Parts: sequence; C-alpha cells; structure tokens
Amino acid sequence: MTPNVLTDGFQLPAGAVPVACVDIGGTKVAVNLVDDQGIRGRVTEPTAKEGDNDALARQIIRMVGEGCQLAGMNPTSIGAVGVASCGPFVLNQGMVELAAPNVCGGLAGTARGLPNTWQTALLEAPLRQAFAHVRVENDGIGALEAERRWGALQIGGRALANCAYVTWSTGIGMGLCVDGHVLRGKNGNAGHAGHLFVSDNHDALCGCGNVGDVEGLIAGNAIARRFAGQGYADSAMLFVAAYAGDAGAVAIIDELCRVMGRTLYNLIVTLDLERISLGGSVFWHHRDYLLPRLQAQVSGKLPSLTNGCELVPAGLGERVGDFGALALVA
Repeated sequence: MTPNVLTDGFQLPAGAVPVACVDIGGTKVAVNLVDDQGIRGRVTEPTAKEGDNDALARQIIRMVGEGCQLAGMNPTSIGAVGVASCGPFVLNQGMVELAAPNVCGGLAGTARGLPNTWQTALLEAPLRQAFAHVRVENDGIGALEAERRWGALQIGGRALANCAYVTWSTGIGMGLCVDGHVLRGKNGNAGHAGHLFVSDNHDALCGCGNVGDVEGLIAGNAIARRFAGQGYADSAMLFVAAYAGDAGAVAIIDELCRVMGRTLYNLIVTLDLERISLGGSVFWHHRDYLLPRLQAQVSGKLPSLTNGCELVPAGLGERVGDFGALALVA
C-alpha cells in the first residue's frame, strides 16, 4: 500500500541530508525544511513584490534561514533546494527568472495595481549563489509530480501515464503528463493554459497584459476585479452569496465554471487524458460545489474522447504546493 503522506507523515531516509522546499505563488511563499525526522521549520509570508527585482530571491534565502532556525538545523547542512514557482519563466544565461503576471507589475502596467514595474523577478541565479544545489520548476509540474507519487494521479503506487494537475487559485496553471513523460517545453513553461484566449470580454485584464484569457476571466484575483462592482468584493464573498441562494452569484459561478470546464474539456481532447486532479485555493475551498459543475461541462461531450477521464480533487489537498516542491528534490 502506498503511504498517505498527509496522514502518515513524510521523512527522508535515515542519514539523508536535509532539503529545503519552496512553493512560490502569486499570493504567498511557503518554505519547508525536510530531513530524516520529517517536515519541519515551515515559514510562510506574502510574496515579495516591492523594491528591486531580486526581492523575491532575497526573501526566499532569508526564509530558508529562518526555517533552519526553527528546525534547529545549520543552513550549511541543506543539501538541495527545490523551488516550485508560478510562472511563466524566462531564461537569462540559462538561469530561470520569473515573468509571472501576479508578481511582475511591468507586464500589464499600472492597471493591474502591482507595486512594481518589474518585467522579470530574479530567482535561480541568486539562489545558486546561496545554495549548492537548486532545482526550479513550474509549480504545476511540481504539483503534478507530487500527485503522481503520493496523491490522486497514482493507483496503488503506479503513476498514471496520461494525466494532468490543474490549479484554480490566484492564477490558473497546469502540469501535464503524456505517455509517462512530463511535458516541460523549451523554457519549462508547458502547461500555461491559463493564458489561452477564450473571450473578447474587455474587462478581463490578465496580469500578463492579455485581455480575455482564462486567467483574466476566472482566477481568484480576477473575481475581485471583475465583480466587486456587483457587490462581490472577492471570491469568498461570491461563494457565500451563492450558498445563500443569491441568483446573481450563482449565475456568475456557473459562467466561471463554463470557462474552466471548457478549458478542461479542451485539455482532455487534446492530450487524451485519463485523469485530472484539481487544486488551488479557489477550487479547494469550494470543491464540493464546483466539481459537479465542472464535470457537467465535460460529460457527454464527444464521448469517444472524454469517456474514461475523471476529474478528481487533488489527493494532497491544500498541501499540494508543499509536496510539489518536495517532489523536486526528494
């Protein structure tokens, strides 16, 4: 039987050197230290978005040090650092920098309200100056690898060969696996289907500068931008209203699910998948409400391609980001 890392715990083999696991999102950064005693020294903070464009890298280096202090570890004992980050990525002399719409304010300009004008945020180069071994991957890929090892994208310890992880959170992202091969692309950006154009809607400004892509329409921060004028200041208020029977809120959520459901359908028919696991804060906190609505957008449509593909909640739940970073180095 495959151990459940959420209930049974996870620890490295006896005598293994500690590793640092970093999950970077558009809203927060989480750092965990892991050794042969388990997962320890967790530190979380809002994602750094002010100052020079090395602010995020400096934040991570500091947080790893603070996590080591909490765990009683010497920072020099860290054997590797796994970084699962929102993207997209650009490569500068082979080193990953972030061109992330929810971090870099220079991409869409002042209309998005971010407190910087960064085109990119430095990441890999400063981390490699501080740590001997660093692996950076898109957070969708990290979550996919974790779900295939410990979560909903494996059966009895056998990783599924044709599957995807999809996050519906501050942004929209994916990790994709076809014929047992994790898709990465030329810069590690495979899976950024949140930036597919799906609408001519003029109020759906994404942080990347696009208007009318999936993320600009339905991501967590898009809900506040698009519907605050209708009385729904954020996604939490929108769902509270829907649960109370507010017809306007229900209609908005149904439309959000139409966009996401069609995106999932397109993914299934393009890649011939057998299972998609879903996570991220927007989905996870409302999964019982959202999952049937998403399934309805897929079920019965072109059965020769959609039959046999399941939509399921992420097996690692709210910890999928933490385990996504861990999967890169453990």
